[in-house]
Amino acid sequence: MEAPAAPHPEAEIQLTVTSPDQMRELGRRLAGLLRAGDLVMLSGELGAGKTTLTRGLGEGLGVRGAVTSPTFVIARVHPSLNDGPPLVHVDAYRLSGGLDEMEDLDLDVSLPESVVVVEWGEGKVEELTEDRLQVVIHRAVGDTTDEVRQVTLTGLGERWAAAGLSALSA
Repeated sequence: MEAPAAPHPEAEIQLTVTSPDQMRELGRRLAGLLRAGDLVMLSGELGAGKTTLTRGLGEGLGVRGAVTSPTFVIARVHPSLNDGPPLVHVDAYRLSGGLDEMEDLDLDVSLPESVVVVEWGEGKVEELTEDRLQVVIHRAVGDTTDEVRQVTLTGLGERWAAAGLSALSA
């Protein structure tokens, strides 16, 4: 059995984001590093900013349609308005199974020509590719109005070894 993909030291960064506008801007900047075939897995508490980050990705990729949470439809496809890849935005929160349950979404078919972003995908979509970007967003929990988020981006696999994630912290 093949060993799972490991993060490369240069393919992990940590950022502090202090507002929804900054989270959206992070998504726009991250979009500049993405290409067709990329899988981005987002995790974090409810209200952490996963959809806000994805909205910025959509803006940066230049896709059609408002990027909103696909919680009830499970997945939305946003075609490109230019020559870039479409954005497939998946919310796996309500899906309890692994990749078998995700097969109905045909992500394995969409992935080669799209940027696929999966919220709540841990334990469900890792088998799609060894090369993926994991984004973990931490926020203060409880009764707080604190907008500060700690964002950790970890590139797994050869694709992310020299993808330039460090440019996002500049």
